[in-house]
Amino acid sequence: MLRHTGQRRTYRHNLRLAVLLCLVAGFVNAAGLLAFSILTTNITGHAATLAIDLGKGDMAGVAVASGWLCLFLGGAIFSGCYTSFMGKHKRYAYTVPLFIEFSILLVIAFQDDSSVFAAIGDNYIAGSLLFVMGMQNALVTVISRSVVRTTHLTGIMTDFGLSISDAIQTRFRLTKGLRQRLILQANIILFFLIGGVFGAFVFQRYLYNAFMVPAGIIAGTIFFDAFRRGYLRIRHHYFRVRRLH
Repeated sequence: MLRHTGQRRTYRHNLRLAVLLCLVAGFVNAAGLLAFSILTTNITGHAATLAIDLGKGDMAGVAVASGWLCLFLGGAIFSGCYTSFMGKHKRYAYTVPLFIEFSILLVIAFQDDSSVFAAIGDNYIAGSLLFVMGMQNALVTVISRSVVRTTHLTGIMTDFGLSISDAIQTRFRLTKGLRQRLILQANIILFFLIGGVFGAFVFQRYLYNAFMVPAGIIAGTIFFDAFRRGYLRIRHHYFRVRRLH
């Protein structure tokens, strides 16, 4: 799911990646908005805020909105530089950015509203989420060769509309490629929304501890990718021994 790139990468790899990380992004987006009153997985709204604050001459607002944009951009730059430095085809080239994301989500999950957040400030915590979402989006873009985007729906909605248009023009006689594209895009949208609903639901009940959920999904993704090959090898050996006996 993370290690396979280029010609070795399949539709199933992209589908698994989209489902898991769209759940994370949708969850963080909704829970982050409830926690900090700031959108933490995309920057379109922050760009509009920056333009409005510039028009008003509100330099403090401009500085904050610029910070959001730079943090998301910084996450993407870090992810791209690290992946290029390690080499795209190295086994653990994509693990460190996800581990950083896991660590930040876990730190947020184990704090309470009156301690560290009060000292640091909501803006800095929300900024860390923007940074890791920029990292995640860049990582997925590189792995999937720009097929999957996980932290926002604007581009995917456009692509989905174009795919539906292609299906209509062929009178729904779908080629394999078009069918897979429709399924992948529909799942990206669906699981981002499911993650958002789940994030809002869990945060309202457990507050910051809710961020353990996306941290757990990230940890599961890393574990699955790192040990899947060994697990399959052991399972294959086990069933082979059973057949011999």
